Amino acid sequence: MKKSFLGLLEAGEPLIVEAIEARRELHKAEAEARPTGEIERLRMLADALYEAVTDYQMLTHDRQVLH
Repeated sequence: MKKSFLGLLEAGEPLIVEAIEARRELHKAEAEARPTGEIERLRMLADALYEAVTDYQMLTHDRQVLH
């Protein structure tokens, strides 16, 4: 199981990194009190990337279970 889990993380690593960076940018924008529209845009991007990571991990996990 450990190899499968590590493989999952490695395969999705670029997407995970992008999601983390988007969340950091959102927090930075909030701390700097940037305009509401910009913060909302960053929030939507960060949320969408987080959802994409979750979907990717679920999809790859389902494939591994089937094989």
